[in-house]
Amino acid sequence: MKKLWNVAVVGATGAVGTQMIECLEERKFPVGKIKFLASARSVGQVLEFNGKPVPVEELKHDSFEGIDIALFSAGGARSEEFCPSASKAGAVCIDNSSAWRMDPEVPLVVPEVNPHALAGYRKKGIVANPNCSTIQMVVALKPLHDFGSIKRIVVSTYQAVSGTGNKAVDELRKQTGELLNGRPPKNEVYPHRIAFNCLPQIDSFCDNGYTKEEMKMVNETRKIMEADIKTTATCVRVPVFFGHSESVNIETAKKITVAKARELLEDAPGVELVDNPVNGEYPMAMDAAGEDLTLVGRIREDATIANGLNLWIVADNLRKGAATNAVQIAELLVEEYLK
Repeated sequence: MKKLWNVAVVGATGAVGTQMIECLEERKFPVGKIKFLASARSVGQVLEFNGKPVPVEELKHDSFEGIDIALFSAGGARSEEFCPSASKAGAVCIDNSSAWRMDPEVPLVVPEVNPHALAGYRKKGIVANPNCSTIQMVVALKPLHDFGSIKRIVVSTYQAVSGTGNKAVDELRKQTGELLNGRPPKNEVYPHRIAFNCLPQIDSFCDNGYTKEEMKMVNETRKIMEADIKTTATCVRVPVFFGHSESVNIETAKKITVAKARELLEDAPGVELVDNPVNGEYPMAMDAAGEDLTLVGRIREDATIANGLNLWIVADNLRKGAATNAVQIAELLVEEYLK
């Protein structure tokens, strides 16, 4: 008889939390008891899991008794406060915030890239889910790195508003309607209007002039790939609801031709090659929305350096960029470690 696991979803009413619930259902994760946790203002809401109503409970330090796996997507402050309590109660925490990603005692895991790192969860009982833009990039770059050893990455992102949460999705929708009807739009979530605009700022700025989002890509890539890859990033918020897109330029130690890159990516786990530009076939955010695969296309050699490639990488930021990756980590945990 298949063992069942008691699961808590922390931040269950948020954009990523609701996707985590969907992923658990869709992937038929072996859930015994499920608990939905959120802030006090969400108490009273009733969500469904596998067709059955589940009331939302207030997140407290004693919420994790009997829980085996806790999926966290409630922000860094709550993760810092409550993950230790959950771990102490015996749950393994899979945290979607940035709170634990760079902790040397917490593994930062993308199952298609560094599944072996998951063994480090035993140190603190916590596994970190990487940043959404980092996840899709390393999924696509891992097979290329294994073949040609990536030395440098230059990435520019075009990130959907759902990465900020449900309020940002509502703001883009409202602003679009206001502008199309000749009314002045209001912006509350972002510092400037997002409708029909691009904002070259995601998160706050650091002393070096880069944003925290950009530095996440730099630091997380190095940790996940377990290599000193020089990375520089520019992260931009664009008026798209779902799906992050990335223009990625890599320099490798060993030459990778376009044909070889396509061959490597066709066989790569979690990747779908969409690269027939003559026929208008290339990755687009609208095609990635609702999907779990990372789409890769527009592969071409960079003629300005000896061993360079350009790629266009797209994925659903709420799915593979957050919820799906977390559930995949949970699957790996129960298959390899929590038997």
